[in-house]
Amino acid sequence: MSTLVPPLFAGLVDDASLLPPSPTGVAEAVAKHDEHRAGWFAGLLGPLLVPASLIGADVPAHDLPVALVGDVSVGAVPVAVQKLRAAGGQVQHLEAAVARRGEDPQPGLAGLRSLAESDTDLRVYAEIPLSWGLLAALDAVARARADGLPMAPKFRVGGLAAELFPTPVELAAVLCACRDRELPFRLAAGLRHAIRHTDPETGFTHHGFLNVLAASASAQDGGEVAEVAEVLAATHPVPLVEACRARRSEPRPLFAGFGAANVVEPLTELVRLGLINGGYE
Repeated sequence: MSTLVPPLFAGLVDDASLLPPSPTGVAEAVAKHDEHRAGWFAGLLGPLLVPASLIGADVPAHDLPVALVGDVSVGAVPVAVQKLRAAGGQVQHLEAAVARRGEDPQPGLAGLRSLAESDTDLRVYAEIPLSWGLLAALDAVARARADGLPMAPKFRVGGLAAELFPTPVELAAVLCACRDRELPFRLAAGLRHAIRHTDPETGFTHHGFLNVLAASASAQDGGEVAEVAEVLAATHPVPLVEACRARRSEPRPLFAGFGAANVVEPLTELVRLGLINGGYE
């Protein structure tokens, strides 16, 4: 009773069970991640996201695929990476914020670029605020990639306030800007379900990860901002499912992945939508 996760969804969902506000401890998270990796849906999984502030207490002691989330100063990141590697963890990438909303992202980007130059085995995702200075920041990341550095952007598309949720048009403009610069991207926050929806408790409208995947394909195919925004705004699953079903055997364009506190939840939705077959060949 096994199956291969279609290439379109390979590595789509990072394990964010250790990120706040999760109460999960390191030992429990590692054990559960190992359990998931032994399951039929292992191909869906990205790495276990490990906050850098936890390094020095418990760390994975075997060859677990991990990614470091830089919730410490950039200067402290190399030590955390070294400790993870020494403990046997496969450090696949680093995610670190470069600025708060309204701040100039360039100094933070320069720091991450220096880190990427000093450790070319480490992919670096620069978390860039969706605010002032965004396009110039994407240009800086594109220059770093042109110089051979493994850098790419990451964006937060949700949070505890309405203004932290970009509109479909705003997010579509970001997707097209990444497309134009040949930048893969990761997303964080707000992607709770496959399809765009409004949370009945908060009233916030969340982007769907399937919307983002289909919109990324639309952008990659040359779609303009208005076309991509239409895909992001869709709330009926059928056109999104059909768009993704048609590309299941192809690599995923642009959208590198996102984190989920419980990786089984997005898996369940993909199975329910008929895009992954639930463990049966």
